[in-house]
Amino acid sequence: MNARQSAIIVGVLFITATVSYMLGNGYLEPILTDPDYLVSVSANQNQVLIGMLLEIVNSVAVVGISVVMYPTLKKHNKTLAYGYVGFRIIESLIVAIGSISLLSLISLSQEFVNAGVVDTSYFLTRGTELLARRDLTILLGVNVVFPIDALILNYLLYQSKIVPRWISGLGLIGATLMFVRVAGFAAGMWEIFGTNQIAILALPIWLQEMVCAVWLIAKGFNL
Repeated sequence: MNARQSAIIVGVLFITATVSYMLGNGYLEPILTDPDYLVSVSANQNQVLIGMLLEIVNSVAVVGISVVMYPTLKKHNKTLAYGYVGFRIIESLIVAIGSISLLSLISLSQEFVNAGVVDTSYFLTRGTELLARRDLTILLGVNVVFPIDALILNYLLYQSKIVPRWISGLGLIGATLMFVRVAGFAAGMWEIFGTNQIAILALPIWLQEMVCAVWLIAKGFNL
């Protein structure tokens, strides 16, 4: 494909990745955060499956972004271009593992509902383990590896000038704020400022990706 086609595909994939992740999260969070989540998961099995599939779409899309961009990025820094693809694959695999683990949660939920037992300790312990595994994959994939991806990509974009530097500059700022966000969570700062105040630090990088996506679809790469 030529550079114009590549830019359009990358823009569409950026939008696909963001929209699918947000929709998937929107489907899943009300169910997984329900105090009676074992009952809720079984009662809303189709919704959980849709959320899981949307997260997998996100995982595929983020790898697609790096693969399609690689031929353009390698002209400016082959090592970092390889690194970008590698970290995107790692991010995708981590998030996909967390998403697929929901199948085990569905199975556990169905067993819990059908068992009708008074002693729920086993089910609650197992369910807590599965939710903790998913939370860990989100922490590592979205909050740790993704900022590394964003930092590498936007450094390459800034260096190469294939998109306006104000776009890549915003991306560098957004990636840095993501690292600050992770540090804030690790240091327990959400207990002082509140989870929403810490979480808002992720908004600049999501905004930047959408701006970059629209630019690539409308204008393409500046080659």
